[in-house]
Amino acid sequence: MSLTGLFLVSFLVIHLLGNLQLLVPDGGQAFNVYAKFMTTNPLIKFISIGLYAGILLHAVQGILIWLENKKAKGSKYAVSTNDNGSWMSKNMGLLGLLILFFLCVHMGDFWFKMKFTDSIAMVTYDGVEMKDLYGRVYTAFQNIWIVIIYLVGLVALALHLLHGFQSAFTTLGLRHKKYTPLIKLVGLSISILIPLAYAIIPLWVLVKDAANY
Repeated sequence: MSLTGLFLVSFLVIHLLGNLQLLVPDGGQAFNVYAKFMTTNPLIKFISIGLYAGILLHAVQGILIWLENKKAKGSKYAVSTNDNGSWMSKNMGLLGLLILFFLCVHMGDFWFKMKFTDSIAMVTYDGVEMKDLYGRVYTAFQNIWIVIIYLVGLVALALHLLHGFQSAFTTLGLRHKKYTPLIKLVGLSISILIPLAYAIIPLWVLVKDAANY
Protein backbone atom coordinates (compact mmCIF):
# COMPACT_ATOMS: atom_id res chain seq x y z
CA MET A 1 0.00 0.00 0.00
CA SER A 2 2.80 2.41 0.93
CA LEU A 3 4.95 1.60 -2.10
CA THR A 4 2.09 1.91 -4.60
CA GLY A 5 1.06 5.16 -2.92
CA LEU A 6 4.53 6.69 -3.22
CA PHE A 7 4.71 5.51 -6.85
CA LEU A 8 1.43 7.28 -7.59
CA VAL A 9 2.71 10.47 -5.96
CA SER A 10 5.60 10.50 -8.46
CA PHE A 11 3.07 10.04 -11.27
CA LEU A 12 1.02 13.00 -9.99
CA VAL A 13 4.09 15.24 -10.29
CA ILE A 14 4.95 14.08 -13.82
CA HIS A 15 1.33 14.28 -14.98
CA LEU A 16 1.05 17.78 -13.54
CA LEU A 17 4.09 19.01 -15.47
CA GLY A 18 2.43 17.87 -18.69
CA ASN A 19 -0.97 19.30 -17.83
CA LEU A 20 0.46 22.73 -17.02
CA GLN A 21 1.11 23.07 -20.74
CA LEU A 22 -2.62 23.75 -21.01
CA LEU A 23 -1.78 27.22 -19.70
CA VAL A 24 0.71 27.95 -22.50
CA PRO A 25 -0.85 30.68 -24.70
CA ASP A 26 -0.22 28.95 -28.03
CA GLY A 27 -3.73 27.80 -28.92
CA GLY A 28 -3.10 24.32 -27.56
CA GLN A 29 -0.17 23.22 -29.70
CA ALA A 30 2.23 22.42 -26.85
CA PHE A 31 -0.35 20.37 -24.96
CA ASN A 32 -1.65 18.52 -28.03
CA VAL A 33 1.88 17.59 -29.13
CA TYR A 34 2.60 16.41 -25.58
CA ALA A 35 -0.65 14.39 -25.50
CA LYS A 36 0.13 12.73 -28.83
CA PHE A 37 3.61 11.78 -27.64
CA MET A 38 2.26 10.34 -24.40
CA THR A 39 -0.36 8.24 -26.19
CA THR A 40 1.77 6.96 -29.08
CA ASN A 41 5.30 6.49 -27.71
CA PRO A 42 5.85 2.70 -27.18
CA LEU A 43 7.87 3.15 -23.97
CA ILE A 44 5.29 5.48 -22.44
CA LYS A 45 2.49 3.11 -23.40
CA PHE A 46 4.35 0.25 -21.68
CA ILE A 47 4.91 2.35 -18.55
CA SER A 48 1.23 3.31 -18.55
CA ILE A 49 0.34 -0.36 -18.05
CA GLY A 50 2.32 -0.28 -14.81
CA LEU A 51 0.54 2.94 -13.85
CA TYR A 52 -2.92 1.43 -14.38
CA ALA A 53 -1.85 -1.64 -12.42
CA GLY A 54 -0.53 0.59 -9.62
CA ILE A 55 -3.81 2.54 -9.39
CA LEU A 56 -5.85 -0.66 -9.36
CA LEU A 57 -3.59 -2.37 -6.80
CA HIS A 58 -3.60 0.68 -4.52
CA ALA A 59 -7.41 0.89 -4.69
CA VAL A 60 -7.88 -2.83 -4.01
CA GLN A 61 -5.39 -2.76 -1.14
CA GLY A 62 -7.17 0.23 0.36
CA ILE A 63 -10.55 -1.48 0.19
CA LEU A 64 -9.16 -4.67 1.76
CA ILE A 65 -7.52 -2.73 4.59
CA TRP A 66 -10.73 -0.80 5.21
CA LEU A 67 -12.76 -4.05 5.32
CA GLU A 68 -10.27 -5.75 7.64
CA ASN A 69 -10.21 -2.82 10.03
CA LYS A 70 -13.99 -2.53 9.95
CA LYS A 71 -14.28 -6.21 10.80
CA ALA A 72 -11.82 -5.78 13.66
CA LYS A 73 -13.72 -2.66 14.81
CA GLY A 74 -10.42 -0.86 15.08
CA SER A 75 -8.93 2.09 13.22
CA LYS A 76 -10.32 2.67 9.77
CA TYR A 77 -6.79 2.82 8.44
CA ALA A 78 -3.78 0.62 8.97
CA VAL A 79 -1.52 3.28 10.45
CA SER A 80 -2.42 5.90 13.02
CA THR A 81 0.11 8.29 14.50
CA ASN A 82 -1.74 8.59 17.79
CA ASP A 83 -4.39 6.83 19.86
CA ASN A 84 -7.31 8.88 18.59
CA GLY A 85 -6.05 9.38 15.06
CA SER A 86 -6.73 12.34 12.80
CA TRP A 87 -9.88 12.78 10.74
CA MET A 88 -7.86 11.86 7.62
CA SER A 89 -6.54 8.65 9.17
CA LYS A 90 -10.05 7.58 10.11
CA ASN A 91 -11.52 8.38 6.70
CA MET A 92 -8.85 7.30 4.22
CA GLY A 93 -11.33 4.82 2.76
CA LEU A 94 -13.89 7.55 2.07
CA LEU A 95 -11.24 9.85 0.63
CA GLY A 96 -9.97 7.02 -1.56
CA LEU A 97 -13.48 6.36 -2.91
CA LEU A 98 -13.91 10.05 -3.74
CA ILE A 99 -10.58 10.05 -5.59
CA LEU A 100 -11.55 6.86 -7.44
CA PHE A 101 -14.84 8.45 -8.53
CA PHE A 102 -12.90 11.53 -9.65
CA LEU A 103 -10.53 9.33 -11.67
CA CYS A 104 -13.42 7.56 -13.37
CA VAL A 105 -14.94 10.91 -14.40
CA HIS A 106 -11.56 12.19 -15.54
CA MET A 107 -10.65 9.14 -17.61
CA GLY A 108 -14.15 8.84 -19.05
CA ASP A 109 -14.19 12.47 -20.13
CA PHE A 110 -10.73 12.57 -21.67
CA TRP A 111 -8.80 9.28 -21.89
CA PHE A 112 -11.74 7.12 -23.05
CA LYS A 113 -13.00 9.68 -25.57
CA MET A 114 -9.51 10.18 -26.95
CA LYS A 115 -8.73 6.47 -27.19
CA PHE A 116 -12.02 4.90 -28.24
CA THR A 117 -14.25 7.53 -29.85
CA ASP A 118 -14.19 9.98 -32.74
CA SER A 119 -15.79 12.77 -30.71
CA ILE A 120 -12.58 14.79 -30.47
CA ALA A 121 -11.74 17.05 -33.39
CA MET A 122 -8.48 16.76 -35.31
CA VAL A 123 -5.84 19.48 -35.68
CA THR A 124 -2.63 19.65 -37.70
CA TYR A 125 0.73 21.08 -36.64
CA ASP A 126 3.67 21.14 -39.06
CA GLY A 127 1.94 18.58 -41.26
CA VAL A 128 1.26 16.16 -38.38
CA GLU A 129 -2.40 15.39 -37.64
CA MET A 130 -3.46 14.75 -34.06
CA LYS A 131 -6.52 14.90 -31.81
CA ASP A 132 -7.35 18.26 -30.26
CA LEU A 133 -7.41 17.16 -26.63
CA TYR A 134 -6.71 20.77 -25.65
CA GLY A 135 -10.04 21.78 -27.14
CA ARG A 136 -11.80 18.93 -25.34
CA VAL A 137 -10.29 19.96 -22.00
CA TYR A 138 -11.33 23.58 -22.45
CA THR A 139 -14.85 22.57 -23.45
CA ALA A 140 -15.18 20.33 -20.38
CA PHE A 141 -13.89 22.94 -17.95
CA GLN A 142 -16.39 25.50 -19.20
CA ASN A 143 -18.99 23.35 -17.42
CA ILE A 144 -19.27 24.52 -13.81
CA TRP A 145 -20.41 21.08 -12.61
CA ILE A 146 -17.38 19.33 -14.05
CA VAL A 147 -15.16 21.93 -12.39
CA ILE A 148 -16.92 21.35 -9.05
CA ILE A 149 -16.38 17.58 -9.35
CA TYR A 150 -12.70 18.22 -10.03
CA LEU A 151 -12.33 20.55 -7.08
CA VAL A 152 -14.02 18.09 -4.72
CA GLY A 153 -11.73 15.35 -6.03
CA LEU A 154 -8.68 17.54 -5.51
CA VAL A 155 -9.69 18.39 -1.94
CA ALA A 156 -10.04 14.65 -1.27
CA LEU A 157 -6.61 14.13 -2.87
CA ALA A 158 -5.06 16.83 -0.67
CA LEU A 159 -6.42 15.23 2.52
CA HIS A 160 -5.45 11.76 1.31
CA LEU A 161 -1.88 12.92 0.65
CA LEU A 162 -1.68 14.83 3.93
CA HIS A 163 -2.05 11.64 5.93
CA GLY A 164 -0.93 9.04 3.39
CA PHE A 165 2.52 10.44 2.53
CA GLN A 166 3.95 10.45 6.04
CA SER A 167 2.01 7.29 6.92
CA ALA A 168 3.75 5.49 4.04
CA PHE A 169 7.17 6.21 5.54
CA THR A 170 5.94 5.07 8.96
CA THR A 171 4.65 1.81 7.50
CA LEU A 172 8.00 1.23 5.79
CA GLY A 173 9.76 1.67 9.13
CA LEU A 174 11.44 4.93 8.13
CA ARG A 175 10.57 6.97 11.21
CA HIS A 176 13.49 8.83 12.77
CA LYS A 177 13.48 11.77 15.15
CA LYS A 178 15.87 13.60 12.83
CA TYR A 179 14.12 12.96 9.50
CA THR A 180 10.44 12.55 10.44
CA PRO A 181 9.86 16.34 10.77
CA LEU A 182 11.28 16.78 7.25
CA ILE A 183 9.05 13.99 5.92
CA LYS A 184 6.04 15.69 7.52
CA LEU A 185 7.04 19.01 5.95
CA VAL A 186 7.44 17.45 2.51
CA GLY A 187 4.11 15.66 2.94
CA LEU A 188 2.38 18.91 3.91
CA SER A 189 3.95 20.72 0.95
CA ILE A 190 2.95 18.19 -1.69
CA SER A 191 -0.54 17.78 -0.21
CA ILE A 192 -1.08 21.51 -0.74
CA LEU A 193 0.97 22.35 -3.84
CA ILE A 194 0.06 19.41 -6.09
CA PRO A 195 -3.74 19.65 -5.74
CA LEU A 196 -3.55 23.46 -5.88
CA ALA A 197 -1.55 23.37 -9.12
CA TYR A 198 -4.05 20.93 -10.64
CA ALA A 199 -6.95 23.15 -9.50
CA ILE A 200 -5.47 26.18 -11.25
CA ILE A 201 -6.18 24.63 -14.67
CA PRO A 202 -10.00 24.22 -14.50
CA LEU A 203 -10.37 27.48 -12.56
CA TRP A 204 -8.31 29.35 -15.14
CA VAL A 205 -10.42 27.97 -17.98
CA LEU A 206 -13.67 28.80 -16.15
CA VAL A 207 -12.57 32.36 -15.35
CA LYS A 208 -11.23 32.86 -18.87
CA ASP A 209 -14.52 31.64 -20.36
CA ALA A 210 -16.55 33.92 -18.06
CA ALA A 211 -14.37 36.89 -19.04
CA ASN A 212 -15.21 36.32 -22.71
CA TYR A 213 -18.92 36.95 -22.09
